[in-house]
Amino acid sequence: MSERLLVLTTVARAEDAERLAEELVGRRLAACVNVLPGVRSIYRWKGAIEREEERLLLVKTRADRFEALREAILSLHPYEVPEVVAVPIEAGSAAYLRWLDESVGQTE
Repeated sequence: MSERLLVLTTVARAEDAERLAEELVGRRLAACVNVLPGVRSIYRWKGAIEREEERLLLVKTRADRFEALREAILSLHPYEVPEVVAVPIEAGSAAYLRWLDESVGQTE
């Protein structure tokens, strides 16, 4: 597994996106969270096809912090079954990856 991950999750409300992003960065579980508005999600839920406007959160973290990050998302998220999907970051700018590593870690 890659040392670094891009974790995806979605929320419906802007307030929830901001709160979640601030908590994850504040707890040093994420170096950065990008909030992308205007995502149209079409999915199956409890037997019906649903359509919702959501915000996509792109969470940059380290693999060794993923378990704690996932637990935080699950505990803070307003959805019954939140999306928590991790994609490995295989390459990137050396300076950015170094900053990511320095930004994620144990709380001070």
